[in-house]
Amino acid sequence: MTLARLRKAKRLQGKTLVFRDAGVDDATFILALRTDEQKSRHLSRTSGALSDQVAWLEAYAQRDSEAYFVIDSLAGERLGTVRLYDAKPVAEGSSFCWGSWILSAQAPSSAAIESALMVYAYALDTLGFTQAHFQVNVDNERVCAFHERFGAQRVSQDATEIEYTLSNAAIRAAMQRYARFLPSALQVEH
Repeated sequence: MTLARLRKAKRLQGKTLVFRDAGVDDATFILALRTDEQKSRHLSRTSGALSDQVAWLEAYAQRDSEAYFVIDSLAGERLGTVRLYDAKPVAEGSSFCWGSWILSAQAPSSAAIESALMVYAYALDTLGFTQAHFQVNVDNERVCAFHERFGAQRVSQDATEIEYTLSNAAIRAAMQRYARFLPSALQVEH
């Protein structure tokens, strides 16, 4: 079986959200999310320097091992970020990790579920992954509960993080259960 590969997309369009490839012009917005005390309390720390965020985005543009998206409304209002990375082979095919998932206070309540479904639709239906893996801070109970409603299974835990896997069957079941949050097919522009 061939290992699926992470690829950037210029734009993904869901029902009410758009993912677009993050660029240097997004540095101020991303930094504001990553340094917001409430939004970033469960994320890895960032320096807080705009020049560091710009440098990170410039380096990201040169990498082909991840996809980092700014989440926009259909009207173009910036609402958050999400990143896909860490492709690896597993017995059933290929797994990807996702994170850097932050939604602004302006994001509608449906943005969390729609953005998660968009991540899974892109990874499985466009890129060919068969499952997901990710880590969640142990104190981030709301996000743990969110992923567990999708069928994520805890595989390990240490003092700071819980490691999850999400099988293809669980992802497909969640996509079916929450189908009203996505159009029948994700629009992908490379």
